Amino acid sequence: MKYIYNKLVRDKIPENIDKMEGRKANYKILEDKEYREELDKKLFEEAHEFVEEHSVEELADLMEVVYTIMKINNISINDVENARKIKKDKKGGFNNRIYLIDVEQNQIDEREEREMEKDWRRKN
Repeated sequence: MKYIYNKLVRDKIPENIDKMEGRKANYKILEDKEYREELDKKLFEEAHEFVEEHSVEELADLMEVVYTIMKINNISINDVENARKIKKDKKGGFNNRIYLIDVEQNQIDEREEREMEKDWRRKN
């Protein structure tokens, strides 16, 4: 029996699979472009898994992907924290539980139109 995964996995997964009797992992090492694309997919995968389970372990998996993305993009935790604080000062946080239903306006806003056309937004 062969199970096809075709996805980015943690570094020790092939080694752990190969240690099990009757199992052999087939894998490849990704080039930079493909690696970045697979990290993006992994980010969504881990986010979905966290939403399904709301567990510390799934949140840790999500954070591991975020930290890896930060590393390959030379972004420090201080850079992220500074950007977070600036954005929070400008737009606020999520503590007040505000759920925006819609916005009525007289003119078409091109930025809003592009935002509403994003694939991930249309699925919700």
